[in-house]
Amino acid sequence: MRVTDIDTPRIKRYIQDRIDEGAANATINRELAALKRMLNLGANQTPPKVNRVPHIPMLKENNTRKGFFEHGDFLAVRSALPDYLKGFVTFAYETGWRKREIINLTWSQVDRENWIVYLNPGETKNDEARTIYLDDELKEIFKNQWELRKKGQLLPCVFTNWNGKGKIKNFIVAWRKACQDAGIGNKLFHDFRRTAVRNIVRSGTPERVAMKISGHKTRSVFDRYNIVNDTDLKLAAQRQEAYLKSQKVTKKVTISTFPKKEGIAQNG
Repeated sequence: MRVTDIDTPRIKRYIQDRIDEGAANATINRELAALKRMLNLGANQTPPKVNRVPHIPMLKENNTRKGFFEHGDFLAVRSALPDYLKGFVTFAYETGWRKREIINLTWSQVDRENWIVYLNPGETKNDEARTIYLDDELKEIFKNQWELRKKGQLLPCVFTNWNGKGKIKNFIVAWRKACQDAGIGNKLFHDFRRTAVRNIVRSGTPERVAMKISGHKTRSVFDRYNIVNDTDLKLAAQRQEAYLKSQKVTKKVTISTFPKKEGIAQNG
């Protein structure tokens, strides 16, 4: 197709064809953005390679996933995973760290005396440092990983692959099988991130602290992960009910009639 043949009606037909094929709006928009970029580059050449750039309509995106793990779902999928992934997913479930951050976590980032884990600037997606304190369950996991390291290859990474000879890489097959065996449907590993944010906030931790743990830099992105579901709404109603019942009436309110004014008939 020649560039001169690309116009808005043809682009709209392309959009409809992609929708009919089942493509997501976000996917189509990325394709349209690439086309727009290509046309603009051609138009900015000297002499121009493209004489005009047609209007390219973009689609409304609403593809934000809202998946998360209830605690029972997490326990079921963890039980179905190979042993080398159990500690890995537990860390993800509790902290909300990104998969790549956990895969690349090394012992040099772990203070085993105080059981603190660090991510230094440049090691995170938003380039900000991060510090978390391990709870008792995670302490035990890290202690076990350290003992496995001493018995094996003395690798720098905290979590290793199935044979203990390298970092965890692609475990999509094991993950899908575990989800199927657990009967929890099509879950994503990234759903742990949303789950951790929700659980941290539910536990009463201030949201600014929760953002420090999960590594969310902007409020808008954090709010997208801090999902409210029916359970949250029910809990809110229950908390409000309990609060209202706890309030004691300190002053009795009575309703009295207004005094009759002299000179005004009272019989209507």
